[in-house]
Amino acid sequence: MALSFSLKTFVAAAMFGLAGFAIAHGNVTPQEVDTGNLPELGDEVRIENPFREGNEFGEFNTQAAKIGESAYAGNCAACHGIRAMSGGLTPDLRELTEWDDEYYIGRVMNGTDRGMPSWKKSMDQNAMWAIRTYVESLPKPE
Repeated sequence: MALSFSLKTFVAAAMFGLAGFAIAHGNVTPQEVDTGNLPELGDEVRIENPFREGNEFGEFNTQAAKIGESAYAGNCAACHGIRAMSGGLTPDLRELTEWDDEYYIGRVMNGTDRGMPSWKKSMDQNAMWAIRTYVESLPKPE
């Protein structure tokens, strides 16, 4: 009888843990991103945000931030928090600096082995950099 109770307890704990793991990673079903009339960035991976003021397409900064806000809400907020305010389980994206662009694009395109999916098949660079532009527009954490 004790063995049966222990087995049931173990199975219940395992199922609860797996359910919590699935919930913790939120909804990672890719949501389509309408990038409006942002300039097409092409297939070659850029390692610097082209929509940042002063960069190649900096004049599109405001438009990219608006598009990025919607894209972030539909694809990133479930794990990284509303307005990029992480609850501690994922990196606080507001703390990335402009020197982290290459790191950012690599993580978004390829994902991680710790739960972040790869977005390269479901999101183009325009959407990825628009999200980065949105996050850069947010106030830094105190």
